Amino acid sequence: MTPADLAGLLAAEPRLRDPLRAVAALGLPQAWIGAGFLRNAAWDALAGLPFGANPPGDIDVVWFDTGRADSATDVAIEAILRAALPGVPWSVKNQARMAARNGDAPYAGVADAVSRWPETATAVLARWNGAGVDLAAPWGLDDLLGRVVRPTPGFAAGAVKHAVFLARCREKRWTERWSGLRILGG
Repeated sequence: MTPADLAGLLAAEPRLRDPLRAVAALGLPQAWIGAGFLRNAAWDALAGLPFGANPPGDIDVVWFDTGRADSATDVAIEAILRAALPGVPWSVKNQARMAARNGDAPYAGVADAVSRWPETATAVLARWNGAGVDLAAPWGLDDLLGRVVRPTPGFAAGAVKHAVFLARCREKRWTERWSGLRILGG
């Protein structure tokens, strides 16, 4: 699978495309969907599993606006998205408020925030551009498409954050769900 194949999968499958379109329709600054929404769809396809064999626990919508960095705004956006697509497990987080919660210096934007997520294969984003899908990945797409789980630099160094990475690998049971997946840095 290539990045173009992944973008094509996201654009062709209604259960992937419709959430991307719903988020785009909101017009939020730097709005993307990331994490398990993309990772699970890619890994299911790469493993030859039917779409949705491993649905994500939620659909992570990330955006960035320092002027609206309160959790109440995220809750209101989730309600709008639930009305647009009922039954979808939305999780909206303005990344402008997440740095303090994560013990990080303030983020410069969504790409900066995502670069500090635990795994490179999860630090991926997609958005609807009106005609198709844009992808972004601060650490590239090689690990996602190569079925590799490795910590991002911030989670590779330092005992506390590395322990978070290791715990996520155990709790998510990725190697049990997707054959051929490799965990590096564990």
